[in-house]
Amino acid sequence: MATIRKRGNSYTLIVSLGYDTNGKKITRSCTYKPEKGMTARQIEKEVQRQAVLFEEQCKYGQAAANGKIKFDEYVKQYLESAKNTLSEYEQKHYERIIKNHISPVLGHMKLKDITPVHIQHLVNELQEKPSSKSKTGKLAPATVRRYFTVVQSIFHSAYKLGIIGINPTDGDRITLPRLQEKTTEIFTREELSAIFSYLDKEPLQFKVLVHLAINSGCRRGELVGLKWSDINFNTGVITVQRSNYKMTGQPIKSKETKTGKRRYITLPPYCIALLKRYRAEQTKQRFALGDKWQGDNWIFIQADGAPMYPTTPTLQFSDFLKKYNLKHRKFHALRHTSATLLLSSGTNIKNVASRLGHTQLKTTDRYVHALEDADRAAANTFETMFNPLKKMA
Repeated sequence: MATIRKRGNSYTLIVSLGYDTNGKKITRSCTYKPEKGMTARQIEKEVQRQAVLFEEQCKYGQAAANGKIKFDEYVKQYLESAKNTLSEYEQKHYERIIKNHISPVLGHMKLKDITPVHIQHLVNELQEKPSSKSKTGKLAPATVRRYFTVVQSIFHSAYKLGIIGINPTDGDRITLPRLQEKTTEIFTREELSAIFSYLDKEPLQFKVLVHLAINSGCRRGELVGLKWSDINFNTGVITVQRSNYKMTGQPIKSKETKTGKRRYITLPPYCIALLKRYRAEQTKQRFALGDKWQGDNWIFIQADGAPMYPTTPTLQFSDFLKKYNLKHRKFHALRHTSATLLLSSGTNIKNVASRLGHTQLKTTDRYVHALEDADRAAANTFETMFNPLKKMA
């Protein structure tokens, strides 16, 4: 790893490249100056990233000039440097995509020989890959685009380091599959009323989970990542600062939220009262288990106090809807419903975006469109019911 030395408002990055024939140490150095407005944490992360990139540039620059780096060889270095910017979960996700979908097509080629034609061939190959998760039996256009983003990131990194002179994934060179129009699943007020009614017959933990999902709009991983210390019972505000995930063969772990930022959400008094009731119940459970308790202050837990699996809310919610013959929608639909309810009641779109943890308002705009579609459907219903001309026809 490059040596980092702070000098005033800038940083000197120094890389050792061994010794020359006279036994003199060979080093290369460069200076990095953070942009104005960056936080201390952002600066720390960026300095580490720049150090890795500079070390790569020093070590691989000559090899690149000779055109000796193959795609698979460079990917190893790319993934190593990505550890500074990606969570462990994201790192493993990238590795799977590269191993299963990208390397089989590009892995044997030298980076300098890969052209837009080869990238387009890769995209075409991806569109034909079979998938049991898609209605068409092939990878969905959105999935193909996600995989292409990984390819773009790799070549962008190689271009920045001077390993390639032209980025074959840049600009309008590649034709990507057209995205299918997304439908935003939301529960109607009548459906929610039925859900809340049946929740009274369910275990308190599940009841709290669903109420908290609809009131906070939190993602599934964020909900199971909540601890009691994240709730201020005096102000009614919860702090969302982590998301839990589970990788095969490993224990449940936590990472930052999707945006990497904390957010603060005010809950209605009834929801805080539910949480107090549930905390009292969980405390009794904890004392009953004694030394067998494996918890760490988690709100949503397994029987021994360990954190709830991230997939559990989805499975439990699906079983719940089936049990009471309610229309099946994904657990994530509670998040969508939370947003649309707030917007329909007149809440400012910026406030809704803040509660959901959206960094761009255009992401929240999808709920505005969902409301427009629902309103249009309502108008069509009234047209069918009340238009006297249709009845006379």
